[in-house]
Amino acid sequence: MKIAVDAMGGDDAPKTIVEGVERARDEKADLEFILYGDEQQIKPLLKSAAHITIVHTDEKIEQDEHPVKAVRKKKNASLVLAAHAVKDGEADALFSAGSTGALLAAGLFIVGRIKGIDRPGLMPTLPAVNNDHGFVMLDVGANADNRPGQLQQYAIMGNFYARDVRKIDNPRVGLLNNGSEATKGDELHQEAHKLLDETDGLNFIGNIESNGLLDGVADVVVTDGFTGNAVLKSIEGTSHTLLHEIKHTIMNSGVRGLLGGALLKKGIGSIVDKFDASRYGGAVLLGLKAPVIKAHGAADARTVYYTVLQIREMLEQQTITKFIDYFNEHDIATK
Repeated sequence: MKIAVDAMGGDDAPKTIVEGVERARDEKADLEFILYGDEQQIKPLLKSAAHITIVHTDEKIEQDEHPVKAVRKKKNASLVLAAHAVKDGEADALFSAGSTGALLAAGLFIVGRIKGIDRPGLMPTLPAVNNDHGFVMLDVGANADNRPGQLQQYAIMGNFYARDVRKIDNPRVGLLNNGSEATKGDELHQEAHKLLDETDGLNFIGNIESNGLLDGVADVVVTDGFTGNAVLKSIEGTSHTLLHEIKHTIMNSGVRGLLGGALLKKGIGSIVDKFDASRYGGAVLLGLKAPVIKAHGAADARTVYYTVLQIREMLEQQTITKFIDYFNEHDIATK
């Protein structure tokens, strides 16, 4: 299995990228990597060159650049070269912690869509209180708006992914809405509900509300890109604020607060671990001809490592092939 890596993408690239890649390489003998980036920066960081090839380029896409223009203009950017490697069959998957927009553009225009998929969706895995496998949610921002048939496509792909990578035998698929009744929501959600309810092979549990997401009410959460992005940022922001406030309260409550904090350290630590989404890897751009995975720009080496394992699982389970076969065999309208 060969993975093309944008070694220059991310806040602390290429250091964290190299560290995470080497950890995965050392544990999984069937992995090979092509690192695209500045060889003078990458090479000194490598403990071993085993199963790692460096393709030098001093061009990269910055976070503040227009994604589509940058992908089209910067032909030798590390991300663009990595995407072409996947398109040309030199690599099986693409990984980057760089610009999300640029990765979406490179995935769409270079790697290419699966036939039958109208718009690829971005799907992270998020933690849930009542299980260890979390839940996947898509789309969380690849598209500003969606049609009902696109939400149906997301449900089908998310279902395959939850089975293959999250190891859930019969994933519960829920449609994110403003109420649990089938008649709730706007025209988009009402029509999407009908389509999902009629889709063979889906364990569709109906509408779900956002206040139950972290309780694990569904294994696959389907939503339009605008709503999904707003919900994702709300979850991330709330989690960050709560943990900050807990720490602030303990540190500023005098001796009693510090003693209480010390007694609760193990319990608080388990909560932090429970909501550490890095162990699930990165966000997958589902609907493309190969695995294309995005890690957060602030990802550390541990996140990179788990993202590589996530990619390996998709390749080993041939998840993309299952998508292709399904949509070749079924006529899923994109109305």
